[in-house]
Amino acid sequence: MTTPHGLDQARDLDAEPLHSYDVFPAYQSASWELSDIPWDDFRPDLVRPEYVAFAMGAVMGESNSIAAQHGFLNEFVDDYDFSAFVCLWGYQELQHHLAFKKWLRLAGTDVGYEQINAMRAPYPPGTTPSATLATNIISEIATNHMYKCVSRVAEEPVIAKIMRRASGDEARHAREFIHYTARRLVGFPHELASVLETFYIYLADPNGRYQHPVSRFKSDLPELEGHVTIDEVFRYFGEVDDGSEWDRVTARLFATLAELTGRPITRLRDIRRALADVPATPGAAS
Repeated sequence: MTTPHGLDQARDLDAEPLHSYDVFPAYQSASWELSDIPWDDFRPDLVRPEYVAFAMGAVMGESNSIAAQHGFLNEFVDDYDFSAFVCLWGYQELQHHLAFKKWLRLAGTDVGYEQINAMRAPYPPGTTPSATLATNIISEIATNHMYKCVSRVAEEPVIAKIMRRASGDEARHAREFIHYTARRLVGFPHELASVLETFYIYLADPNGRYQHPVSRFKSDLPELEGHVTIDEVFRYFGEVDDGSEWDRVTARLFATLAELTGRPITRLRDIRRALADVPATPGAAS
């Protein structure tokens, strides 16, 4: 089940239009506070350089929620419900940023404001609003599995706890981005090609393995030259994963496309076949 209501509700034009009304109490029941993290259990003797680099990369990656909210609210200016969800999503992403930042301070280091502020600029819109949503489905699913995988090997208990909390949030975020993509495609079915293209580009790129979409947009910012970025988070993910967790990521992405399209999609060739059967997105680059 993709959401508490499945995708039937997303595609039902007569269903409750304010899906965020249902998301809000669900998120409240699953939410956590910074005070829920056992900060007193922090073990400085178990802090390793790779954990510090990971936390710095997580701070940088999660700080993108501000830029993403800006972009979402502008691109979906005619969609109050999705905008309301974005506000709920952004709060939780900011909490991840602050939790990792607090852990860094316990470890005796921090991320400079100049680097965080460099992430503030909004992203360019996707080829279609549905493509923007698809990019975020990929981001949330990859990050959910990344935190889950790395939390299993992190020996310092506090950072492991933060990762587990964040992982659960990312899984819930992915479900709702899938919901809103399915709903968007009901009104704009011609945007399906852009969703398939977005998934295909990510899954087919050999350099995309253990890479977050954020790094493709903001990896070359001059303020970040020589500084740890979100790439460090996924580099460590690739180092500790035996391949099985990444296999789960790709399986979930293929399953999500199958759910969104109603087609059996389990491999790249299935995406190519689906693309051949759907009209190209009007105005998309050829």
